[in-house]
Amino acid sequence: MSNYRGFRAFNGKVSFLFDKKAGKKIGILFILTALIFIISAGLGGMAISPLTVLHVFAGGGTDMERLVVLNFRLPRIIIALVAGMALAVAGGILQGMIKNPLASPDIIGITTGAGAAVVGFLSIFSDKNHSLTVSIQWLPLAAFLGAILVGLTVYSLAWRNGVTPIRLVLIGIGISALMQAMTTLLMILGPIYRASEASIWTTGSVSKATWEQVWMILPWTAIFLLIAFIYSRDVNIQELGEELAAGVGNAVQKNRLLLLLISTCLVAGAVAFAGGIGFIGLMAPHIARRLVGSSFGVLLPTSALIGGLLVMLADLLGRTLFSPIEVPAGVFTAAIGAPYFIYLLFRTKKR
Repeated sequence: MSNYRGFRAFNGKVSFLFDKKAGKKIGILFILTALIFIISAGLGGMAISPLTVLHVFAGGGTDMERLVVLNFRLPRIIIALVAGMALAVAGGILQGMIKNPLASPDIIGITTGAGAAVVGFLSIFSDKNHSLTVSIQWLPLAAFLGAILVGLTVYSLAWRNGVTPIRLVLIGIGISALMQAMTTLLMILGPIYRASEASIWTTGSVSKATWEQVWMILPWTAIFLLIAFIYSRDVNIQELGEELAAGVGNAVQKNRLLLLLISTCLVAGAVAFAGGIGFIGLMAPHIARRLVGSSFGVLLPTSALIGGLLVMLADLLGRTLFSPIEVPAGVFTAAIGAPYFIYLLFRTKKR
């Protein structure tokens, strides 16, 4: 136990063992994330060296360098980072709660529910002048309501003297398919000029990120990430199974609902501003598990860093690889995530 250090807070309500080796790996990931953040801010149509980027961050640089880095690139990089962290942590919670390595917000319908709500928002509140009849600030609320509605629907339909993980997954897959069909229908019935925008958005893109959106997503995601880290011990207990979890005094069904709501809120914020970026909630927790083990006290923070790193890299590739054409970040996460999902499926079958 010399490699572990205990952590307690709030009169013991929050406590977990912290692996020192895992802490070093988290530190390395943090440094790597910071490096990609700086490099991403410098790459694009106008190349800017990392040292110049740091100079701009400190208040220096030319007017053009400040405009490109601070106004054009920084908002989208921050949203990519934050959205990736939110999706990864939500996926980690769901995998622990459902005890299924293939679980993710995409698969059980939360992401598609938020996506359908946003596409519906864009379709319903568009006028003939190609503009919205209500403020774009209501978009996160639409995503939140869509995610919450789907999350609660899945939970309610899965309830039968309690919620079993397998029932939650099967119903989630069905609801996800229904939400995808509804999204397609809304795109067909809505204004034609919104269909292309909605298509790019459902794929997942941060190309239209603004500072206004940054200040909206940051506090929301920070609050629910903190709550998720606080309840990481409950995710560990959920993995023990319903009978053992109840045996150690855990309110299984109450905490299962709470964890689902935390995941839903994280996904809602990410989808509202970054679109339907897929597979991050599936890949990041698995990669984190290989690095630091299965204790959620370190697994969730590690997943968050990996998720943010993956989405930042996907966005960087999307705007530089085929320049001047910009490819949505979700295309690259899907290109990596789909084969990874198949790999996990075969690996799970062998076990």
